[in-house]
Amino acid sequence: MNTHTEQRALGTHPAAISAVGFGCMGLVGWYGTRNDEESTATLLEALDAGINHFDTAASYQLGENEKFVGAILRPYRNRVVLASKCGLVRGPDGSALADNSPVTITASLDASLARLGFDHIDLFYLHRIDRRVPIEESVGALADLVKAGKIRHIGLSECSEATLRRAAAVHPIAAVQTEYSLWSREPEQGMLAACRELGTTFVAYSPLGRGFLAGNFKRLDELPANDNRRNQPRFQDDNAAHNEGLVAALRELATDIGVTPAQLALAWVLAQAPHVVAIPGMKTRAHLRDNLAGGTLRLTPEQALHLEARASALAIRGERHPPAMMQIVDR
Repeated sequence: MNTHTEQRALGTHPAAISAVGFGCMGLVGWYGTRNDEESTATLLEALDAGINHFDTAASYQLGENEKFVGAILRPYRNRVVLASKCGLVRGPDGSALADNSPVTITASLDASLARLGFDHIDLFYLHRIDRRVPIEESVGALADLVKAGKIRHIGLSECSEATLRRAAAVHPIAAVQTEYSLWSREPEQGMLAACRELGTTFVAYSPLGRGFLAGNFKRLDELPANDNRRNQPRFQDDNAAHNEGLVAALRELATDIGVTPAQLALAWVLAQAPHVVAIPGMKTRAHLRDNLAGGTLRLTPEQALHLEARASALAIRGERHPPAMMQIVDR
């Protein structure tokens, strides 16, 4: 394909990662059915199209995601900026827990490297922030791993602005990853500005609202029985019916300018600031091509304001994660 893909900075390193990255979480499950052949083809076509930023995590399918992604991308290691995450574990009862102790960080990294088959990880995040461990202690452990050559850059996921500033006083933080889209705009309340000030790239995950803003589904009964989105509050029937109003606004404007709702939603995220990149999830080549087109779409100020006004007027219903996950979001 060899499509030109815009490159943006990773931390203070200019033109280091593709503005449209690849969220890998859904490749081997989580969102319904698994198709390894199509997932493999999608990863390889993304590489060919100029995407170099691939995002996985130790917690995705208990390490199976890292194994799958590593096996496909390993032959192309010099073309890949690979991100993974540590510090999100499951308790004995299946509940989600944050563990950012230095021992856990080091052990998790070594396990991730073994699963990936890589000798280093380019961008290594704390997946969630552990309030029991001072962030200075956790980032100090990550800084030691940078010195050891096992990771290149440090990232934080779902952290508060205060946590970011404390962490950055210990070691430069190359990236902060948080959900950001037309219906999840909390980063505008200070995080985007803090990242710009500190030279930190903001990585927007779920920029398409887990496919809802793309118009991929409207109701829970349209999703496979094993699809994790069935547990998401925003997709419960009453909330989904209300929130579909934002999708209608996206569909109207998309029709007017001759694009898809997914392209419009992704373009809006990337238009917010030059230090913002996005990692939409992709399981098929069709969705990949849609997202690549969204990466080249340029909205007028009027179009962006129209979407923002519609989103603000709607007052989205439902938290963006189930209660157990919201409890470990650092706010």
